Amino acid sequence: MLVTLLFSALTLAANGPGSRGGDGLPVKAPRTVGMSAARLAKIDHVVMRGIQAGGYPGAAVVVGRKGAAVWQRGFGRLDWSDESTAVDPTESIYDLASLTKVVGTTTALMILFDEGKVHLDDPVSKYVSEFAGGEKDLVTLRLLLEHRSGLPAGRDLWRIARTSDEARQAVIETPLAYHPDQFYEYSDLGADLLGFVVEAAAGQRLDQFLADHVWKPLGMDDTFFKPADSLRDRIAPTEVNPPRGYPLRGEVHDENAFALGGIAGHAGLFSTASDLAVFAQMMLNGGQYGGTRIIADSTVTLFTTRAARTRALGWDTCAGDGSCGKYLSERAYGHTGFTGTSLWIDPDRDMFVILLTNRVHAARARRPAKVISDVRADLSDAAALAVMDYGDGMLEMPAKFRADRAIGWNRPERVARSRHTRVHTTVSAGRIGSKSSSAKSSRSKSSSAKARPKATAKKSTASKSSRSKSRTAKKPAAKHSATKRVAKK
Repeated sequence: MLVTLLFSALTLAANGPGSRGGDGLPVKAPRTVGMSAARLAKIDHVVMRGIQAGGYPGAAVVVGRKGAAVWQRGFGRLDWSDESTAVDPTESIYDLASLTKVVGTTTALMILFDEGKVHLDDPVSKYVSEFAGGEKDLVTLRLLLEHRSGLPAGRDLWRIARTSDEARQAVIETPLAYHPDQFYEYSDLGADLLGFVVEAAAGQRLDQFLADHVWKPLGMDDTFFKPADSLRDRIAPTEVNPPRGYPLRGEVHDENAFALGGIAGHAGLFSTASDLAVFAQMMLNGGQYGGTRIIADSTVTLFTTRAARTRALGWDTCAGDGSCGKYLSERAYGHTGFTGTSLWIDPDRDMFVILLTNRVHAARARRPAKVISDVRADLSDAAALAVMDYGDGMLEMPAKFRADRAIGWNRPERVARSRHTRVHTTVSAGRIGSKSSSAKSSRSKSSSAKARPKATAKKSTASKSSRSKSRTAKKPAAKHSATKRVAKK
């Protein structure tokens, strides 16, 4: 069955040069844009390895370069049943999870920034008046975008709010856990506040603003919050046994986004790989596509340039590890999503890499988070190594990719431990209301921002894997600590 699905996937990119894949980018042969088809073929092997290991039932992939889609394929099926629909990158719709933060919320802020309706160093209270008092007055849009606002990672809105209005108020009333501009803490709550800022500055709901200013102008007809019931058969299902008590398909996976009404700054967007390819190309083009300008080119540069640690404004940047792999350039920027999605854009190579999966859907692997982490990185590496005309020429292909080794996918990793190993602790003075706390020394620090302390509350294995860059030091538990269903990147 898997072999059959692989050969089916190969036919999806069989269009000739210049043809179109659905309503997305024009499709061209790799050689016409300076890429090696033989090397790109490693993508098929890597993605199928993830399916065979039980990490996810299917995946949609698009690699684009120089204005064209050069590797646009679907693998596996929407769910694990043999009767399920085969994945098609132009038709299959996935829950994007935290890609919402950049494709949606950050993009909306970029547009409003261009229009002069928001300014990065404005306090949040200028737009959300209830978010005020004490050190909250020091929190700016820039700090929210850089995840340095002092807000905790998240809180269980789905447990404490009965309506979307109550959930919104709970976000606004959340106390700061740290002094603003002191620590990096990847925060869903910060993204939600930015969504509220968009709505206040634009005078429109977030989904309506994005539809009017981004999706419709770009022809991204399959990108939206709260997809219609009529699209159910095209949507990849997510969790089988969520707190809501019924399997999820076409309803946002993130419980806090659901509590906020399905339209949130941190999660809630659904889309296809081919729609995201158009978005990525718009970004590579400096904010315009098909003669339509969405964002000023200077604004694209500003928001995608590294600002604090690895973070740009809203976007993350490639540090030579994690989901961007080892070979994308330092100027590459992107993001991941908890459901098993990722988007990386490399302006130096004029290339982007998109992966959409639903690894949260009844995964059969013991550690699906490890599977998707390795597949994401391998995908980026394979795409970068396929470029034949970049800088110092073609680099040597590794003998084995991460997916070939499959370390920790279905067997516990063995970690050598010395009986003489000691744990060294230091004092952290960054947490509000705490006189002292135990902390591990940070592995790396940026000149522009200190590493955040790490929550003592245990996060899920999946969250750890997808947010490895943010875990550089240990912190005492915040007043509203993150849980398995919060701060899902």
